[in-house]
Amino acid sequence: MMVTGLAAVLLALALLLALISAVQPLARRLEVSETVLLALVGIILGGAADLVLRSSMTEMFDSAAETLLYFPINSEAFLLIFLPILVFQGALAIDVRRLAHEAATVLLLAVVAVVVSTATIGLALYPFAGQSLVVCLLLGSIVATTDPSAVAGIFREIGAASRLTRLVEGEALLNDAAAIAIFSILLASVTSHHQIRLGGAALDFVTSFGGAIIVGVAIGRLTLLLIAGLGASPAAEVTLTLALPYTVYIICDELLGFSGVVATAASGLTLSVYGPSTFRPQIWRFLNELWQQLVFWAGSLVFLLASMLVPRLLIGMTRWDCVLIIIASVAGLLARGSVVFGLLPILAAAKLSPPVPNPFKTTMVWGGLRGAITLALALAVTENQRVSTPVAHFIGIIATGFVLITLLLNGTTLRYLVIFLKLDQLSPIDQALRHQVLGTGLGHVAERTHNLAEELGFSSSVQHAILGRIEHRAEEEREANTFDTALGDRQRVTLALIVIANRERSLLLDLFRIQGLSRRVMENLLRSAEAMVDGARLEGRYGYVRALRKRLSPTLRFRLAQILHHRLHIDQPLMYCMTERFEMLVIAHLVSISLMRFMHERLEPMLGSRISEIVSEVLGRQRRLLNDALEMMRLHYQGYSEALESRILHQIALRLEGEEYDELLSDNLISEELHRELYRDVEKRRQRLDTPLRFDLKSGIEQRLREFPAFRGVPDAVLHDLAMNISLHFASPGETLIKRGHKIHTIYAVVAGLAEVHIAEQDIQFGAGDLIGASALINDVPARGTVRALQFGHLLAIPAARFRRLLEEYPIVQRAVDERASERRDGKRPLSLVLGQEKEPFVPSREAIKLMMDQRPHE
Repeated sequence: MMVTGLAAVLLALALLLALISAVQPLARRLEVSETVLLALVGIILGGAADLVLRSSMTEMFDSAAETLLYFPINSEAFLLIFLPILVFQGALAIDVRRLAHEAATVLLLAVVAVVVSTATIGLALYPFAGQSLVVCLLLGSIVATTDPSAVAGIFREIGAASRLTRLVEGEALLNDAAAIAIFSILLASVTSHHQIRLGGAALDFVTSFGGAIIVGVAIGRLTLLLIAGLGASPAAEVTLTLALPYTVYIICDELLGFSGVVATAASGLTLSVYGPSTFRPQIWRFLNELWQQLVFWAGSLVFLLASMLVPRLLIGMTRWDCVLIIIASVAGLLARGSVVFGLLPILAAAKLSPPVPNPFKTTMVWGGLRGAITLALALAVTENQRVSTPVAHFIGIIATGFVLITLLLNGTTLRYLVIFLKLDQLSPIDQALRHQVLGTGLGHVAERTHNLAEELGFSSSVQHAILGRIEHRAEEEREANTFDTALGDRQRVTLALIVIANRERSLLLDLFRIQGLSRRVMENLLRSAEAMVDGARLEGRYGYVRALRKRLSPTLRFRLAQILHHRLHIDQPLMYCMTERFEMLVIAHLVSISLMRFMHERLEPMLGSRISEIVSEVLGRQRRLLNDALEMMRLHYQGYSEALESRILHQIALRLEGEEYDELLSDNLISEELHRELYRDVEKRRQRLDTPLRFDLKSGIEQRLREFPAFRGVPDAVLHDLAMNISLHFASPGETLIKRGHKIHTIYAVVAGLAEVHIAEQDIQFGAGDLIGASALINDVPARGTVRALQFGHLLAIPAARFRRLLEEYPIVQRAVDERASERRDGKRPLSLVLGQEKEPFVPSREAIKLMMDQRPHE
């Protein structure tokens, strides 16, 4: 009984998957790229199936051969099924913030290189091909797109520089879209026999890209909002990510006329940026593993199925076709080389992207392999009924031959080129760090091995033999250690800050496992932690501190909420912002304590006490900034602060309780039924904490007014009325409160914090209990100087008109203001210092100052 129809297709698909699973270990053993080996296997399968159908002696295999050779999938279905998966996973796996520094380089390779390759290959073939220029350019667009799967696989396998892999994968996100967009324009011209209008084509190209980015990001963000609203539903969350790429691709490609590939890439990048702060860490890990498996199946099937078409596409190939293939291959190599070696230095000189070393450029040029997408586009031309037979024959043969040359020549030699250029070796910092890490790490391993051996009762002779080997290796590494001489102080400080910022990111992701914390808060904290990594990597200590200050500065959303609160008396947005800021500061404070401990326990043995002292001073300053910002808010909302800290600690305790029950279950100390019951109880108590805390934004303002010396003697009823007209203002260090020469519109009553104005070569400071702008308002003159906040401050903003009315009704206020102004003219200390509410200023050590000067912004 013969297997027919759908069953035959499914059986063939199952056999292909089994074949793919055998190819992977074979490729690793032969040290050949999986993609190259899959292509060879596919070609052999396609050729063998063709021979079976032509032979009369193998009729029993005709059904299987027909299924393989005429697999029921055309070029359109080929792209629709596989392309969204490949593009989406490629975007999901990319570190977007690190790639952002290479944006100009990636766009150059993904768009400009495709355009240049299309033109160069088309113009090179035109005099020899006997086809029109449009047809030659069509072929150029088909072979212009590169396939990164083989290249990235080789790079990862031999340990090539991560930046090289990042550039290749970044290029792959958009070059398919650029090539397909150009291909569509040229194919329409060939089939309709109309000339191409360059201006209209360029406008369509830009519109297709721009519209796709907007749609992709919008649908990606909408998906994240849906996922956040699902609660803890892992299956539903993962299902939404599976639906996302196909939804975006079809909406753009079929309905809106935009680039489906670009939209899919944009949605994947959106998930890559915001996913870690939206998904629980364990779900995020599972999601990435799932997509890696999906892309392995899809990518392998793409190459296998496309390669099986090669014998059919090469039917009727002549010697002259071989010459044309060589011309196209050489032209493609020259075009890519001219872009990489000619334009990348211009980007670096214009400071649009970091410089790319020549070994990287050489590898990127030689690694421009073509693959399944090229074969699928060539198949689309041969299947198109409106394309003449000579054109289809020309496109099919030349494109297929081009792919084979890049795979069999470039693909098989790329590994050796990377090794020859020494791109598989560690960076100088990692090389210097290797001996240091092994020297200290093996010492810890020996100690832990000894303790475990004693606990398990291993004989002393066995212990001595094993521990002797470990200690001998540790001694060899310590003798070979050149860490102190290979890296200067600045490099070691930079290295330490990068490690600390990455550690902070890990701690935040771990804390995010606590259900009930604000997703927006964790998203902002993670984003700022990644900014600290990038800042330290690019600008050392200066970049790290700048990213830290940006984290602590009020966001644009917070400032807009303050404006609504101050001018329109709309309190709700500021209340939400205050809630989030409180939570952000508390979590950041908890993490900073853990980072200080990590610095002393793990980094100090590796970097030395001198560098540890300097870096600890940076972390100490971070702690003080956090404390200042947090204490300023606690001062006015003490009850809320305690309630928030209590809730966070309660959530941590519940998480630890759940982990304890998981461990008891894994050790078979409790049954699954008891585990479910215990976990159900934990979930009930956790749900009670899900209701967000709220507080009265204006609570305590009247009491604060009574504490100001200027308002002593003013009746309580008047202060109560004044409190109803006051808004809150939370100032950050460096913020301008009043500008020189401007009319006074607002009086700032300082509850906490410090501000300063420079007048007539004299610095005047305002502290707790002072009224900023009152003297100028009383004298009816513009501000004599610009007043800036020196610290995080808690201010009461009093409208000038309301304060002037208070002065008219109660002259005692004016006398108090005049007395305070007189004290300042006499050079007396600020009232905040008199009251003892101001901390001692931060004074860095000499070494910290030296490093600060060495790491100025211009470097």
